[in-house]
Amino acid sequence: MDFKSSDTIPGPRTEDRLPHTAEAAVKIVIVGGFGVGKTTMVGSVSEIRPLTTEETMTQAGIGVDDNYGSASKTATTVAMDFGRISITDELVLYLFGTPGQERFWFLWNGLFEGALGAVVLVDTRRLEVSFDVMGRLEERGVPFVVAVNTFPDAPRYPVTELRTALDLPEEIPILDCDVRRRASSRDVLMTLMRFLHSLAMKGALT
Repeated sequence: MDFKSSDTIPGPRTEDRLPHTAEAAVKIVIVGGFGVGKTTMVGSVSEIRPLTTEETMTQAGIGVDDNYGSASKTATTVAMDFGRISITDELVLYLFGTPGQERFWFLWNGLFEGALGAVVLVDTRRLEVSFDVMGRLEERGVPFVVAVNTFPDAPRYPVTELRTALDLPEEIPILDCDVRRRASSRDVLMTLMRFLHSLAMKGALT
């Protein structure tokens, strides 16, 4: 296609432009098993229209994907979700939601690259899925907090029991959240930032 000198390439929408006061940007990944709420969290908290790579689920996934507790889902993330939120006038978080289906986990390494921290979303109906997720973060040296998405039909457990079940040390924060609510999702991100700050103060964050 030939462009004329009078042609213009549209730029980002006004509401999508990075605030001029922003001085620092931090990459955060949101990880978890299939159907745990990663896409919903990015969408609820992002101040820009989120980028999603959802595709319609097909019969190809039958017998391959574990969709327990998510039988009503008709679409799934196949690459990533992307959003942005300004924590302060100076600090901006770039949010990358990872695909939850195990056959797409090979994409995680690229998404983890350069990430300062992570949110591990947990569904108490499928705690076992979280072990591989947290193991991959530990292998990459990415600090994380654990957010328990409060599905209506999911069992509730005290934090002490969850910590034991997930084999997490005391210093890793665990909190409940409702990823459909912007304020709740933002609280999770603020908890992660406070955790990262505490690690930096201890010299444990490089």
